[in-house]
Amino acid sequence: MKVLLINGSPHKEGCTYTALSEVANTLNKNGIETEIYHIGTKPIAGCIACQKCRENGKCVFDDGVNEIGAKLDEFDGIILGSPVYYAGPSGQICSFCDRLFFTYAPKMAGKLAAAVVSCRRGGASASFDRLNKYFTISKMQVVGSQYWNMVHGFTSDDVKKDKEGLQTMRTLGHNMAWLLKCIELGRKNGITRPEYEPIIFTSFPDGK
Repeated sequence: MKVLLINGSPHKEGCTYTALSEVANTLNKNGIETEIYHIGTKPIAGCIACQKCRENGKCVFDDGVNEIGAKLDEFDGIILGSPVYYAGPSGQICSFCDRLFFTYAPKMAGKLAAAVVSCRRGGASASFDRLNKYFTISKMQVVGSQYWNMVHGFTSDDVKKDKEGLQTMRTLGHNMAWLLKCIELGRKNGITRPEYEPIIFTSFPDGK
């Protein structure tokens, strides 16, 4: 069992990384493999709604989105981590996830998911909510903790002083590890993922 943690901060080992590492270390202690992927500092193109991914099975912008998309079958869980900018997640992670979740939606179904945000003072809950919407539209199961998954601090050293925040990260790690093991045990006993109906789109092109 393996969990992918996506670091959406431009800082490779800053506050967001510190929070994600706390989750990853807890998962590791529970026998779950982890991989932390840093989106980086290069510009990330947003989705241009060209629909080419429906034909090609990958995004026309051949960057980290396709790199991660090709590996999604390796992971049983996904955690998105982001700093808070203007009460929202970073632009990098939003552009990255818009394309990742649209292009590779079928591979997301059934995986466990969680969001982690880091802020200096405010905007954490709005950012947390924004990231969770990727999961709830993708047939994923959202894992909770003892509080909303947020840490506070201006630097990674500040975050390390946020005892409640770090404990929240550890609780998240324990919960995800437990649920992954429950799912694995169920799979071994013949309990499979749900069989989903074809998606129905309700549209009103005539304005009625």
